[in-house]
Amino acid sequence: MNLDRFQCDLRSIRSKVEAGERLSGEDGEFLFRPEVDLHEVGQMADLVRRRRNGTVAFYNINAHLNPTNVCIYRCPLCAYSRDSDDPGAYVMSREEILARGREAVANGATELHIVGGVHPAKDYAWYREILASLHEAYPALHLKAWTPVEIAWFAQSTGRTLRAILEDLIAAGLGSMPGGGAEIFDAEVRQRIAPRKADAETWLAVHRAAHELGLRTNATMLYGHLESVRHRVEHLLRLRELQDKAGGFQAFIPLAFHPQGTRLAGLVPHPPTALDDLRTIAVSRLLLDNFDHIKAYWISLGVPTAQIALCYGADDLDGTVRHEKIHHEAGSKAPETLSVEELEGLIREAGFTPIERDTLYRRVRRHGAKWAVEEAPKNPGG
Repeated sequence: MNLDRFQCDLRSIRSKVEAGERLSGEDGEFLFRPEVDLHEVGQMADLVRRRRNGTVAFYNINAHLNPTNVCIYRCPLCAYSRDSDDPGAYVMSREEILARGREAVANGATELHIVGGVHPAKDYAWYREILASLHEAYPALHLKAWTPVEIAWFAQSTGRTLRAILEDLIAAGLGSMPGGGAEIFDAEVRQRIAPRKADAETWLAVHRAAHELGLRTNATMLYGHLESVRHRVEHLLRLRELQDKAGGFQAFIPLAFHPQGTRLAGLVPHPPTALDDLRTIAVSRLLLDNFDHIKAYWISLGVPTAQIALCYGADDLDGTVRHEKIHHEAGSKAPETLSVEELEGLIREAGFTPIERDTLYRRVRRHGAKWAVEEAPKNPGG
């Protein structure tokens, strides 16, 4: 390694960050190099994070709903899905689904996060009815539902366009979309980890259609499996490109791969290290200059690493997360849920001010059991 050239490249990147200039893919790959001091990368990411969001960190009160774990895709990366005849397979009834919504409301949740398997025996109407019945019963509960993998299957199975499906789901009560199913965009790696799942172009097309309809969405990247640094950076740049065009992404969530119980466990025996987690958070914050929020999802990262990530570019810890199954099935050692007091304590301990948000990043004001949101999203960083 040419030390002079190394230092020159690092100074150039630091100057770009300080000037608010866009980093290149080559810059991103450089920052992933292990010889680049992690804390220096974190300091640059923290500068960007504070410039955009000040000294606040967000959380929400949410719950998860996974209506079925039966899935036609059965991806090698997944420890959650089952075949329909598997003893561990399940399909929730309408009564169980509504009970989950009732529990979420009783616990003060503003959001229900809904994803699950693509069940071969359940048609589009079944999935639509889940939203419609929940929205009718609990109209104040924001329904963040269905990944592009599910949306694409709805369109394929019904012969309708992505736009038509999304318009119909919005009419049924869909409030926004999660970012799952992105995995890693590289076609060769994707063929090894999720060969039957919707490809990168389809995933991006679904989000593009959603953004054209004004539907806000999130984006993810699964890392720490068979991908390289180049694949991570290319993934981030494709997200940045779509955001430049449509501007509909709210938050980016890097997801650490947990191999336990998956068919990749022999190839990837351990999850990414905390150091890799923090570097990935930081580089994501630096490359995704057109994303308002970077989320440190404590279920995936673990609570201690997620807390530290607030100093490495993240500004959101996600939420209370009741009933999460997918990451726990794959070996996540994170707690089953966190209370508001625990989330706020973690944020304050990290040196930030906690703000409860709703799904659309509007500030939530609570008065006992009642809550309301500010009408317009606010950017505390100005």
